[in-house]
Amino acid sequence: MLRKRLINLLTEAVNKAQKDGKLPSIGLPEITIERPQNTEHGDYASNLPLKLARLTRVNPMVIAKELLTLLPYTEEIESAIAAPPGFINFTLKNNWLSRQADQILQAGKSYGDNDMGHGKRVQVEFVSINPTGPLHVGHGRGAILGSTLANILVASGYEIEKEYYFNDAGSQMDVFKRSLYARYLQRLGIQAEVPENGYHGNYMIDLAKEIIDEYGDKFQKLSESEAIAQLGEIGINKVKDQIKKDLKLLRVEFDIWFREQSLYKNGQYEKVMKLLRGKNHLSEKEGATWFVSTSLGEDKDNVVVRSNGAPTYFATDIAYHYNKFIERHFDSVINIWGADHQGHVARMKAVVGALGIDPEQLQIIIHQMVTLRRGGELVRVSKRTGDLITLREVMDEVGVDACRFFFLARSANSQMDFDLELAKRQSQENPVYYVQYAHARIASIMRLAEERRINYTDGDVSLMTTTPELTLIRKLLYFPELIEMVTITLEPHHLAYYAQELATTFHAFYKDCRVVSDDEAITKARLKLVNVTQMVLAKTLNLMGMTAPDRM
Repeated sequence: MLRKRLINLLTEAVNKAQKDGKLPSIGLPEITIERPQNTEHGDYASNLPLKLARLTRVNPMVIAKELLTLLPYTEEIESAIAAPPGFINFTLKNNWLSRQADQILQAGKSYGDNDMGHGKRVQVEFVSINPTGPLHVGHGRGAILGSTLANILVASGYEIEKEYYFNDAGSQMDVFKRSLYARYLQRLGIQAEVPENGYHGNYMIDLAKEIIDEYGDKFQKLSESEAIAQLGEIGINKVKDQIKKDLKLLRVEFDIWFREQSLYKNGQYEKVMKLLRGKNHLSEKEGATWFVSTSLGEDKDNVVVRSNGAPTYFATDIAYHYNKFIERHFDSVINIWGADHQGHVARMKAVVGALGIDPEQLQIIIHQMVTLRRGGELVRVSKRTGDLITLREVMDEVGVDACRFFFLARSANSQMDFDLELAKRQSQENPVYYVQYAHARIASIMRLAEERRINYTDGDVSLMTTTPELTLIRKLLYFPELIEMVTITLEPHHLAYYAQELATTFHAFYKDCRVVSDDEAITKARLKLVNVTQMVLAKTLNLMGMTAPDRM
């Protein structure tokens, strides 16, 4: 990418300045190339002179001007100027910019891809809720973050494995099973009470009815413990099936569906407890077993086995990450968790270190809560059931594309409002409609060219010299940088921003530049530009898991 070329040019200039004695011989600081917010400051800018000034005590403007004299001629750069208080601003040549339309067209569907990952194996684990009820909107946010991030990492050359971790062991599963047993008996006309800490949602009544329709009263004839165990397993599997169906509708696919129970059946739990004990990371006190987090810099130790002998969720997570890193040998793991898991991050990092793994190999993304609104009105519960609104209900109301875009449109660490009315609106106020309409408009232009049998393959892109044309090309050239940035920051919401910016830039171009006209030469050139815009916009939408409609 051009940014890397500029970094190399600046590096060579500093080295030459030091060799010639015009700059002190010091270690070169990290060179960054940014895109100025104000286009009057050029296409790219570097604050390298400011960084060097802090190290050398030389005036940053003096450094900037000296470096400019050492920059060679290039086919890309029109001008490089020193700007206060110590920047170097680069402006690109118009004829180089116009030629990039051909370069993008030649790259085709691979445009924007890179090999940052070098084939490293990365596991992305997301959603992973207990199979005790339907998916809600918060789960949808995590699902879309995870699936989009996985798409980006694949485009950056990583080998990705997407995993859903079913927490199907432990106390919550016992509560779920007892709650379902009570609802089952109630549906049969038998007096029963749902546990006080149980699952009281109407979906449990529906689940009990579904089981009765399939199995009748056969579980009533069993002992209570047998009935709870068998009913519970059926109920858990039915909830899992519904979760899988909802995620598939949301266009979220997983490579692995991992069961918590397997960590006990396959011995990972025993292995990791033995390993930690052997490294003196476990201690016994107050009748329980503790992970000695304080020896690794944490504020407090954490219980892994309760006084009754039952492992905690933390213990199970330790076994799970032992399985990920030690047994399955992932180079890195990305966990996407809800806001209620914030307090779990530091101790999870600590225990990964205790297992002999670099904690940096575990990256955890916390996404904040989602609030549903209809315009200015807060929506708390489903009108149909009186329970929390499910993800399926939102998908049914606004569509999958709107769900995916809106859930992705804010950074994960920001709380978000999801306006259901806006998501359904067919107007430019709705960003989903606005972006997809840009693609549909492009498709209509390409259909017109096809109807008129215009062969634009020999179009001369150097004819495009106007500001709207070059501005659109500049926006297209940002796409590879976007993929690289999201790969580094793990912040896929930038895709949604870019999609809107590209749509806006295209709409402005379309307003000012007639594509199919009586001027055959400019028509062919602009059709090439429209074609590559369609390609990049479609790829952006596809990375977000959205459709790129040809008609609206």
